[in-house]
Amino acid sequence: MHVDSLLVHTGGFTATNGYLLCGPHGNIAIDAPEGAAAWVDGLGLQLDALLLTHAHFDHVIDAARLARAHRCPIYAWGPSTPASRLETHFKQWTGIDLALENYPVDQVLAAASEVRVAGRHFRLAHVPGHSPDSLVFIEEAAQRIFSGDTLMQGGIGRSDLPDGDGPLLVRGIRQKILSCPDPWAVYSGHGGPTTVGAERADNPFL
Repeated sequence: MHVDSLLVHTGGFTATNGYLLCGPHGNIAIDAPEGAAAWVDGLGLQLDALLLTHAHFDHVIDAARLARAHRCPIYAWGPSTPASRLETHFKQWTGIDLALENYPVDQVLAAASEVRVAGRHFRLAHVPGHSPDSLVFIEEAAQRIFSGDTLMQGGIGRSDLPDGDGPLLVRGIRQKILSCPDPWAVYSGHGGPTTVGAERADNPFL
C-alpha cells in the first residue's frame, strides 16, 4: 500500500462509491456502501475512522459492520434513524423490507466546521437539498472534495426524495463547492471523478 493512497469501492445495485484514504497516520473510509467491509478486510487494513456524507441506505449499508470490525468512530451530520436511511420509503417504493443494522454516530458534525482525524484535515460544508444531512468533506491540502450525492460528474443529487429541495441543492453547490479552485478533484457518491472547473463549465444542472 502506498504511503498516501486513495482507493475506491463501488457496491450495491445503486453503484455507490466508498473511498479509502490511506496515509502514514492512519486510514479513513468515506461512506460504507454494500461490500465495503469485505473490501477493507481483503486489503488487510485497519480503519481509524468512518466519515459519512449522508445517511441514505446505499451509503451506510456496511457502516455498522465496519465500526464493529475496526472499533472505529463514525462521523456524521447527526444520529442514524430508519427515516434518514430511507428504509420506510424504500418499502413503499419497492414493497421490499430494507432493515439495516443501526450504527452509532460517535462524532456528530452538525455544529462543526472541520474535522481532523488520522493526520488529515477536512473542511466541512453542509449542502442540503438531496438530503437534510448531506455533508461535503473538503481536503484542502490534497485539493480534493468528497461530495457524496450533492455534485456528480455531469449531474447533481436527486431532489425528489423525502425532504429534497432542488433550488436549495443548486444554491449550496454553487456557494460551497464551485467556490473552490477549478483544478480541484471532486469524488462523488456515484460515477467517476471530475473537477470543480469541469462541472462549472459543463454541468447542465448548474
